[in-house]
Amino acid sequence: MSWEMAGVRVVFIMVITAASIRLRPFGWPVMWSALVGVALGVFFVFFEMRLERASLKRLIGAAFGSILGILGALMIGHLLSMTSIDRAANSFYQLTLLLLMAYVGLVLGANKGELLNLAALGGLFAAERAPRKNHKVLDTSVIIDGRIADVCETSFIDGTLIVPQFVLRELQLVADSSDPLKRNRGRRGLDILQRMQKMHNTTIQIVEDDFPHLREVDLKLIELARAYEAKIVTNDFNLNKLAQLQGVPVLNINELANALKPVVLPGETMRVFILKEGKEMNQGVAYLDDGTMVVVDNAKKMISKTIDIAVTSVLQTTAGKMIFGKYDDRKVPAELVHS
Repeated sequence: MSWEMAGVRVVFIMVITAASIRLRPFGWPVMWSALVGVALGVFFVFFEMRLERASLKRLIGAAFGSILGILGALMIGHLLSMTSIDRAANSFYQLTLLLLMAYVGLVLGANKGELLNLAALGGLFAAERAPRKNHKVLDTSVIIDGRIADVCETSFIDGTLIVPQFVLRELQLVADSSDPLKRNRGRRGLDILQRMQKMHNTTIQIVEDDFPHLREVDLKLIELARAYEAKIVTNDFNLNKLAQLQGVPVLNINELANALKPVVLPGETMRVFILKEGKEMNQGVAYLDDGTMVVVDNAKKMISKTIDIAVTSVLQTTAGKMIFGKYDDRKVPAELVHS
C-alpha cells in the first residue's frame, strides 16, 4: 500500500468522524458519535480494500446478483402487502426478505461472475482477455536455494514475486540459529532476496498478509496463493504435492532444472571424465556438469582419464536422469590405456 493511498484513507476516516460528531445521530453524546464515526470509517476502508482485490468479473456478477435479489424481494414484498398479515409484522418480513435476497444474490453473483466472458463484449472489457494478475509466491526453500535469482536474471519469470512476512521471519530464525550450517543457509537466503530486489527486471513485493489460524508455513503459503490468485515457486517436494492436491498451481525449480538438462540420444558420442569404479564388473562412473550420472561399460581401467564413449541408453528416474554408455578400448592407443 502506497503512502498516498494510506493518507487518503486516513483523511476519509477523519471526515466521517467529523461528520458524525457534527450531526450526532440519534442524539448521542459527542464521545459516542466520534466512536461510531471511526468505526464506520474503518469498516468502509476495510470494505474498499477487499473490493480492490476482486476481479472485474466478480464485481459485475455481484452487482447483477444483488440487483436481481432486490427485485425478487420487492415482488414478494408486494404480494405480502396484499395479504391480511399484520402491518408491523409485514414490514419486518419485507425488510428481512430484502436483506436476505440482496445478500444471497450478491454472494452467488460474485461466485459465478468468473464464468462471464467480458472479452466477447469488446470495448472497455477487451482487456479482460489477458489475466489481470501475474503473481508468484516464493517459499523459504526456493529463496535459500538461490537458483531463482539466476532464473529471474534471464527474464524467464515475469510478474510480481511475493514474499510474505512469515517467510521473512522464518529466514531470520534460520539466520539466527546456533547451528553454523543453518545460520549460513539463512544468511544466504537473505542475501539472495537483497540481490533480487536490485534487479531492474524483477519486482519483489513484501506483504503483511498472515493466517493466524494456520500454524504450518506450507498451509499459509497455499492460502496466500489463493488470495492473490498466484502460483507458488518452490523446490520443496512436500509443498509441491500438497499445493497440487488443493488445486494451487506450482512452479518447481527442480523440475525446471531437470527439463533443461541436455538431451542425449542413444548412439551419440560424448566425452566424459571417469571418476570412480561402477557397481558392475568393469564399469566406470562419470558425472556431467549438471550432476547427471553416466555409467560406462569397459571403463574401469580408465579411472581418472577423459575418454570418448558411445551412449547406449538413457534412463529417466524420479531422482533424475542416468546415462549409460560403452567405451571401446580398441580405438585408443595402448600407451593411454596403460598410463
